[in-house]
Amino acid sequence: MAAKTKAGGTVSKSAKSDIAKMSFEEALSELDRIVSQLESGKAGLEESIDIYERGAALKQHCEEKLKSAQAKIEKIVISPNGDISSEAADLG
Repeated sequence: MAAKTKAGGTVSKSAKSDIAKMSFEEALSELDRIVSQLESGKAGLEESIDIYERGAALKQHCEEKLKSAQAKIEKIVISPNGDISSEAADLG
């Protein structure tokens, strides 16, 4: 069974599992390679569609990793009396 991508294509369940195991850096590196491959124009139509669909899944994975990291970021706050604490960073 295949999973739907935002672009409307499908990515196989095993490919989705493979992507889920990737670090942000690994996924971004592969996404960069996919962009270069698509820009080269050397792939046929069907291969380009498959590559694009994997790229869309990698992009979604990277976005999820970034959101997760953003939720973990905290900023250090020093109160007027010198107490140090932390609170969620306002990155929005």
